[in-house]
Amino acid sequence: MAKFVLQELPKGMGNGENLVFPKMDVYSMLDFQTVLKHMTAHDGSFSSSAYKAVLEVFAEVMKSVMCEGHSIKIDGLGIFSLSLGLDESTKSAEAAKEGRRKSVKKQFGQVYIKGINFKPDAKLLAEMNKEANLEQSTTGIQKPNKNTLSYQEKVAKANELLDEKGYFTLYDFTVATGLCRTAASTELKKIVADTKSGVATRGSHSHKVWVKA
Repeated sequence: MAKFVLQELPKGMGNGENLVFPKMDVYSMLDFQTVLKHMTAHDGSFSSSAYKAVLEVFAEVMKSVMCEGHSIKIDGLGIFSLSLGLDESTKSAEAAKEGRRKSVKKQFGQVYIKGINFKPDAKLLAEMNKEANLEQSTTGIQKPNKNTLSYQEKVAKANELLDEKGYFTLYDFTVATGLCRTAASTELKKIVADTKSGVATRGSHSHKVWVKA
């Protein structure tokens, strides 16, 4: 049975009110091999290696066609599309003053692929809502911790999350530290850059998680 917790947003998030929202209590993150085992058990028509080959080819096709400017729609699953960003570290200070006469790269920074967006198929969501039996894992509302932690304590919190689940999300870190998402993201960049922290990242954009280095 899937479980959830009711979480209050940290201060600085939302419109000033004490907003509360449900959050999944994630048991674990399944790796590729575990997913293949589930696929084989669900439908034994093909071997695990066959499913693996299909997913690997799909990833290659996704990389190829999306880099050409296409999005991908899989009926019953959803739509995949690229998310772009600007690398401000490549921006030219002189170009910013001169305006449009300079290239986009020099004026605003290098455009790069920031991540992949996924919009689930409405039918898939409807079927999951029918199948899911959600139960609150704890009573009451979880309130974010007050941000009185030192850098060393934030590193310790990150490692506690890793010891507990093997990985954690940006949201998990905001709850553990009481930081808003922007501040939490900034602190995590510092922690990852610190080779002694024992924390690294995997994935990008909405699929980004923090793991053991």
